[in-house]
Amino acid sequence: MQENENSPIDSSQKQEESQEIENTQEDDSKESLESKIKELQDQYLRTYADFENTKKRLIREKDQALEYAYEKIAKDLLPSIDALENALKSIKDSKENLQEGEIIEKIEEGIALTLDNLLKTLAKHGIEPIDTTGEFDPNFHDAIMQVQSDTHKAGEIVAEMQKGYKYKERVLRPSMVSIAKA
Repeated sequence: MQENENSPIDSSQKQEESQEIENTQEDDSKESLESKIKELQDQYLRTYADFENTKKRLIREKDQALEYAYEKIAKDLLPSIDALENALKSIKDSKENLQEGEIIEKIEEGIALTLDNLLKTLAKHGIEPIDTTGEFDPNFHDAIMQVQSDTHKAGEIVAEMQKGYKYKERVLRPSMVSIAKA
């Protein structure tokens, strides 16, 4: 007699084995997923920490850049300071040897050279005097008075009372001017 291959014992044993294999696969799958989740969480934490460090570094660099923004212009202004100091020393040294007229000429020459040097330095950094020839422009000029003028048309600038300056196209200080009456 042949035994039936599908006997109840064999069938239940096969089911148990199949169930164990499924459970083992599920456990392996859960462990694999948990491992993957932990790996992704770790990767996220590292990336977030890198981001925070980069953010802090950029803030620190920005603060430093703002703190030292005027370093270049300050270095360029030092020769003007040196020229003024030399002029003072020269005046003190020459008081005994020169006459009063010669001292005044030396002072005038020194001031003119220093002013020229200072204006060149400012121009190098984009700071320039505002032009006060021609028509009055409220964007660049402040009219502090109106005067009668036979040589100027109404609204034209007659005289500059105080020089104005602009940084690139932005007004630092408008020119104070007098304009011709209508």
